[in-house]
Amino acid sequence: MTGGVSRDAGAGAPAGRNKGEQEPFPEEKAPPPSTPGLWQPGLATTWWQLAYVGTIRIGTPPQEFKVIFDTGSSDLWVPSIYCSSPACANHNVFNPLLSTTFRVSGRPIHLQYGSGTMSGFLAYDTIRFEGLVDESQAFGLSLREPGKFMEYAVFDGILGLAYPSLSLQGTIPIFDNLWKQGLIAQELFAFYLSKKEEEGSVVMFGGVDHSYYRGDLNWVPVSKPFYWQLSMDSISVNGAVIACSGGCEAIIDTGTSLLIGPSSVVLNIQKIINAKRSYSGEYMIDCSTINTLPDIVFAINGVNYPVPASAYIRDGQEGTCYSNFDEGRGGLFVSDSWILGDVFLRLYFTVFNRGNDTIGLAPAV
Repeated sequence: MTGGVSRDAGAGAPAGRNKGEQEPFPEEKAPPPSTPGLWQPGLATTWWQLAYVGTIRIGTPPQEFKVIFDTGSSDLWVPSIYCSSPACANHNVFNPLLSTTFRVSGRPIHLQYGSGTMSGFLAYDTIRFEGLVDESQAFGLSLREPGKFMEYAVFDGILGLAYPSLSLQGTIPIFDNLWKQGLIAQELFAFYLSKKEEEGSVVMFGGVDHSYYRGDLNWVPVSKPFYWQLSMDSISVNGAVIACSGGCEAIIDTGTSLLIGPSSVVLNIQKIINAKRSYSGEYMIDCSTINTLPDIVFAINGVNYPVPASAYIRDGQEGTCYSNFDEGRGGLFVSDSWILGDVFLRLYFTVFNRGNDTIGLAPAV
């Protein structure tokens, strides 16, 4: 989750840390099905939460955890057997005593997300997922997970895929270790987020499978190698610019479910799409208007990326529909900055290229 941001219930980028804790394109190859690094996390949903969740295994012998693969943060953490919070009682917990490859550092850590916090300690162990074996990987083990953020989450922990500059000081994030240990062919990873529940989503490490997108990838420079951040040209409806006039910044974030922008701008968009604020604070829309509402077009590096009403409106319970736009809170949104979350990523296959600090976008199949 992103710094100082109030995040929805997906995952998120660290909003901040305690002092002392912080602060020509490559040839694309479509890996054959047997290639390590191409694998499928599932889509898990609850009534209040939409999250793309994959399974990793930690330790020797391996202990299994469900994690969000989050491009809005850089650290990996899971609950520990020493955690005293109710959230840990509802999730898989790591037992260091059962792993022969476990090493503890004794260093306390505190990770703060827009939706909650995690306090614990730093450790090292072997991480496995779908043929990849990452040895001596730094990761966090929670002692406390206060609040409701994690208590009802469909995942155990978070695996961050943002830049090392966002990670705990002195640690190497998991993607950097995969590259450093020669476990992946190319210094990139990619996401295909399925529109179907429970199946079809894919995260690819070290290669790109062309069958998941149409046409060519449009490459956009990373504007600041911290988050996966890019410069956006404008946001328009029916050819008229409604936001980001003259340009603004956006973060591509798999750990956020919605499209999040500055409060005044998002309120204006809610009016344009005729969304009404409910008592719960969410914005409700008449479901019958989905076929008549216009696309909202995000222009990035000279290319238009339309988001249709079928994407920015979600079905709720009992025939109620809701807006997938939300207001950002905190320092990131002092200026005209955005987070493009899963609503955007379900429409556009995305490659995160660390080799040359670019983001590739193309219409998803």
